[in-house]
Amino acid sequence: MFYTALIEELINALRCLPGIGPKSAQRMAFYLLEQGKTNGLVLARTLEEALTTIGRCKRCRTFSEFDLCPMCSNPKRDSSLLCVVETPADIVAIEQTNCYQGLYFVLMGHLSPIDGIGPNELGLTDLMALLTNSNIRETILATNPTVEGEATAHYLANIIRPKNVKCTRIAYGIPMGGELDYIDSNTLARALKGRLEVTE
Repeated sequence: MFYTALIEELINALRCLPGIGPKSAQRMAFYLLEQGKTNGLVLARTLEEALTTIGRCKRCRTFSEFDLCPMCSNPKRDSSLLCVVETPADIVAIEQTNCYQGLYFVLMGHLSPIDGIGPNELGLTDLMALLTNSNIRETILATNPTVEGEATAHYLANIIRPKNVKCTRIAYGIPMGGELDYIDSNTLARALKGRLEVTE
């Protein structure tokens, strides 16, 4: 063993973060111990407070330390639109576009039978109750364009349609600045199928 038990414990604790391997964890630990003690203590306090205080919004299931997150409690949001996403990070991405003013529902994952993730794990009972007890007129399915994301969107569409709620799927296609010969065939096929009429 190269380190004392406590240093080893610190390094191993830092490895729980995504993308952090042994070398990165060691570098972070040594930085905190050598130069970053004050910032490290602030980090430790904030991390403890966040992990013990932050839960989920009771309406949309995103992370929040309040019963309702700032978006769900904002009367200026369009409560007739509901965008269903896989993770809270997806909300951030959509909000950065400044194109959407509706509400959200966070699945916290996608259907994956191999991993034991079924409808119950995604809070679909809460979603159905929300659709039944509110004035939502359109549900936008914004799951990722992966096999699991597509399967999840298909499943959601099948259970939402009987609620007489319009169900749409976000479009996929060619990125701005992209060149056709670099685009994969599946993306190009989606772009062709989802083409729009050119207007003035």
